[in-house]
Amino acid sequence: MSDQISFDEFLKVDVRVGRIVEAEDFPEARKPAYKMRIDFGPEIGIKKTSAQITKHYSLDDLVDRLVMAVVNFPPRQIGPVMSEVLTLGVPDDEGEVVLLTPDKDVPIGGRLY
Repeated sequence: MSDQISFDEFLKVDVRVGRIVEAEDFPEARKPAYKMRIDFGPEIGIKKTSAQITKHYSLDDLVDRLVMAVVNFPPRQIGPVMSEVLTLGVPDDEGEVVLLTPDKDVPIGGRLY
């Protein structure tokens, strides 16, 4: 079993629902990836990120899609992109990322509890 954390530590991780408003190819990335802008509502705003999700998603699949992302990590430089959030996903049987998404339409900015 992995290291355990307390519930209070878990609550420090701010996971929110966002809507992808823009997605484009990221040719400078070492592995195939997309650059995205995700809207988390008026409290957080629109944030930039990148994700290695090209196997399961086309650019057209991504715009308007709801996703889950960690919004309180410090920004991280990924090539020429300053990633402001970590979009969440899990690997399939081949190790390709499948995005975590709400299964119902929910307001953007909603926090995971």
